[in-house]
Amino acid sequence: MSFKKKMLALTAPVAALALSACATGFPAQVQRFQAMPAPQGQTFVIQPADPERRGSLEFSQYADLVRRNLIEMGYAEAASAEGATMVVTLDYGVDDGRERVVARPDPFGYGFGYRPYYSRFGYFGHRRHPFYWGWHDPFMFGGGGYDIDSYTLYTSFLDMDIRRTADGQALFEGLAQARSRSNALPALVPNLVEAMFTNFPGNSGETVRITVAPEREER
Repeated sequence: MSFKKKMLALTAPVAALALSACATGFPAQVQRFQAMPAPQGQTFVIQPADPERRGSLEFSQYADLVRRNLIEMGYAEAASAEGATMVVTLDYGVDDGRERVVARPDPFGYGFGYRPYYSRFGYFGHRRHPFYWGWHDPFMFGGGGYDIDSYTLYTSFLDMDIRRTADGQALFEGLAQARSRSNALPALVPNLVEAMFTNFPGNSGETVRITVAPEREER
């Protein structure tokens, strides 16, 4: 699946995910199709979907996270691709981001009375939601009464496919996606890997929302 198709797959379901996961965890959406065999001595190797990433230190770091999860489940790493019974292919990335605008009611703009807000998306009662979506147009809100903030929202993904070496038969096809205010892959990919392996391999054809708990600070 191309990067563009992965981004297009992030429609309404993912739009409902939380925007920031600093305190509440990392929310991700995971799609899985699987016919994984129970661990019975199968071996695997991990390869990048992009040949240019072969030998990359960054890829090796993410592949090691996948390796640990597979070993913990009972599979074994093969010494070479020729001797592996399964090939794991990894792809990951983040887009260039899109600007989002949030309009917050200003209590000093129109006094403290009840003031419902009508948008092109329907009716939102006063303070019914902690923020409102809209276009970056201050006149849309009557020229006052709202504080308008903007930020960049990034879309990231992790694609993991597992195939049987002998005949190329697909055993697992998984796609973990998330939206966040950060585009730092070293922070995003480990969370996507953890989401991918939560209740792995899962039910074939399912799409689930998984929140990765934030790391606790050592004291």
